[in-house]
Amino acid sequence: MLETDLLPVKQRPSVAYTEATRAVEEDEEIRRMTEAELIEGINRLRKERHAVILAHNYQIPVIQDLADFVGDSLELSRQAAQTDAEVIVFCGVHFMAETAAILCPDKKVLIPDPEAGCSLAASVTAEQVRRWKEKHPDAIVVAYINTTAEVKAEVDYCCTSANAVKVVQALPPDREILFLPDMFLGAYVQRVTGRRMYLWPGECHVHAGIRPEDIQGLFERYPDADLLLHPECGCISQCMFALAEGELPADRTFIYSTSGMIRHVRNSSAPTHLVATEVGILHRMRKEAPHKQFVPVKEDAICEYMKTITLPKVYRALRDMVYEVRVPEDITQRARQAIERMLAIV
Repeated sequence: MLETDLLPVKQRPSVAYTEATRAVEEDEEIRRMTEAELIEGINRLRKERHAVILAHNYQIPVIQDLADFVGDSLELSRQAAQTDAEVIVFCGVHFMAETAAILCPDKKVLIPDPEAGCSLAASVTAEQVRRWKEKHPDAIVVAYINTTAEVKAEVDYCCTSANAVKVVQALPPDREILFLPDMFLGAYVQRVTGRRMYLWPGECHVHAGIRPEDIQGLFERYPDADLLLHPECGCISQCMFALAEGELPADRTFIYSTSGMIRHVRNSSAPTHLVATEVGILHRMRKEAPHKQFVPVKEDAICEYMKTITLPKVYRALRDMVYEVRVPEDITQRARQAIERMLAIV
């Protein structure tokens, strides 16, 4: 059930020209460096700084290749919590770096471009969550990890696309559930679990742009392929209905987080995979299974926020130790509770 009287008020942030972009363009040393020199410099600096580089599956290929670990939101949260490095360079979007800072208060967490935001995280504010809870005072509030630290501090549990179903299934069956901010992931979880949930009307603009018409005809064009769908996709409700009606082949249609997609690619015998998520993941898939064919369901499913992280910015972050992500202590304590409750379930 969508809640509509507390509609999002924030607009999608622009990253057309960020302060970090301007800084590297004006940096005389960086302007002279080749890609190979930047990589060499990053490797030297990460040793000197005792740093670890974490990269999301949607990062550009060269960032994925130099990272110490590549994964989805849940995997990166776990890596951040477990690392013994003194510095974490988080190559992802800002809420992910905030999560690392919350889980690792004794570490220095850097993000190469602090304006690497998220259209989904921007769709809900902490004040809106407080007003929503006032309408449903006995409800349990579950927030997708794609939210700001201030929002996480207002909720009971966090979840990722990989574990949202498990988190909701673990909640008392007699309690109302408020799920935010992604309405497509929420609709998927609601259908799988059978739980009645109130859904915040937010969306990831990239995944929401993957529509049912993008799926049509793909199995005819690629008869040996299977379809990998991210639960944030705008086509997810229609695809689940089509699966129930037998209009999509159940043995060749799979709904996964990005980590689930990677595992499927690694273990599946299918020679071709139709991939419905942000196209940055294709680089890792091709490394995992170079003998296979990967077809993006939507070739322009590109997150401009993920793509703001570049080699020059990673080099500058490590060289100058800039753009540290700090979360106020009171928010850290409350947000950490929601994240730790999630990790205790999964």
